[in-house]
Amino acid sequence: MTTSEARQLICRGAVEIISESDLNAKLESRRPLIVKAGFDPTAPDLHIGHTVLLRKLRHFQDLGHTVIFLIGDATGLVGDPSGQTVTRQVLTWEQVRANAATYQHQVRKILLTDRAVFEVRYNSEWFLGRSPQLRTSGLETFDFSRLVTLASTMTVARLIERDDFAKRLRAGKPVTFLELFYPLMQGYDSVKLAEQYGHCDVELGGTDQTFNLLVGRELLRAYGHPPQVVLTMPLLEGTDGVQKMSKSLNNHIGISEPPEEMFGKLMSIPDALIVKYFTLLTDVSEPRIKAIEQQLATRAANPRDLKLELATEIVVQYHSAEAAKRVRQGFLRVFSLRKPPDDIPELPLPVDRGDEPLDVVGLLVEGKLAKSRNDARRLLRQGGVKLNGTPLTITSIPAAETVGAILQVGSRRFLKLVRPSAGARKPTRPNPAIEGRKPKKKA
Repeated sequence: MTTSEARQLICRGAVEIISESDLNAKLESRRPLIVKAGFDPTAPDLHIGHTVLLRKLRHFQDLGHTVIFLIGDATGLVGDPSGQTVTRQVLTWEQVRANAATYQHQVRKILLTDRAVFEVRYNSEWFLGRSPQLRTSGLETFDFSRLVTLASTMTVARLIERDDFAKRLRAGKPVTFLELFYPLMQGYDSVKLAEQYGHCDVELGGTDQTFNLLVGRELLRAYGHPPQVVLTMPLLEGTDGVQKMSKSLNNHIGISEPPEEMFGKLMSIPDALIVKYFTLLTDVSEPRIKAIEQQLATRAANPRDLKLELATEIVVQYHSAEAAKRVRQGFLRVFSLRKPPDDIPELPLPVDRGDEPLDVVGLLVEGKLAKSRNDARRLLRQGGVKLNGTPLTITSIPAAETVGAILQVGSRRFLKLVRPSAGARKPTRPNPAIEGRKPKKKA
């Protein structure tokens, strides 16, 4: 691959490169580069928003460069203030390490794990003197003398230039000393890697990380190393189309989710995100993406058909072609033919009690279509529950109408109500889980 072709691959989807001349010089040197991206383990599961950076790391791997997947277990204790309007809750070491334990397995879905192009590091190695991988290099106690040297490289005025901090200070909201140290800690990661590998060439981050990444360039200079190239990628909006993808906002698509859930969520994204998702989350060619953009602009294609293509591409990545084909067919059956899927879970009904009605709220909870009775009532009020395709708003239904019926919540969750299992005995008192009644306390 020529330098021009390599640069085109690296720049796909990128927002900013600082500086482009430095990147060109590094690529033209034809030596393997050290490329890193840091991930603080503040939650146990990675979602496709995280894969924007992971896929860019993979691009560098495909070009023969070595990527450092840096798990920020030390910085995770501090909490990245990027994009935060309030101080983050401080996590415990046990929480951070438990979250980090899941990351290595998940990133293998995207990154090559050949030792020549992949290495996992933890920044607790140099900040806390801990060695999760039993490394012998780089272990140290980050004592006060090191803190003095690090802190002297940056002024308070420079740190509070940061937009996040400036906004909070203007609003009278607190900014802790711990948060001021976060950019220095992230920048020091680059210094330590440069010391150990001889150079630290490129660091990737989201656009909300630009300040931290630039601090890394300044620290490398301060410690006598060439500055790294900074490459920023856009933040990925979640399924709501507004907020940055986040598990806490419930707008995320996890890379370890079942294919059915992943496919359904991708089909629910706003049309405005189709091109962005194709660009950042797939290997679909640039000409094809331009054609998709044109089709959307001229309404020459149904957005639903383009989402089918997108969802299929992504499910193939994280599961398999067979799984993608199966869930696509199931989706078309449910939404195009208006038929329920073939493999619907079953819920045995309680033993026949004559004309007694069944409590819908209890059925939803028992069948795990609702988290609680309050959640079930909310779904009913909002029209999110259907029985045999008809919206259901009442909280009780005649038992005679339920055998073989399909209970549905939303667009992807179904439950088939079947006769009681063989040998089931008629209860001597109502079943609270089904009938919604509180059992009487014994005297």
